[in-house]
Amino acid sequence: MTTATPPSLQALKVPEVMTALRLSRSKVYDLIRSKELESFTAGRARRIPVESVRRYMQNRIEETD
Repeated sequence: MTTATPPSLQALKVPEVMTALRLSRSKVYDLIRSKELESFTAGRARRIPVESVRRYMQNRIEETD
């Protein structure tokens, strides 16, 4: 029996965030450095929570309104 991970507990790799936001690798890392995207490391792997990407997108939408 497999159980699905709740979306709020999923994390993306940097290339997945690049694809989702249509941004370059350097821009994604800039957003991480500036704390606009929250992230964490597991060993040497950088991961970005799905919820962090959603918040970033929502903030960007609100800024344009």
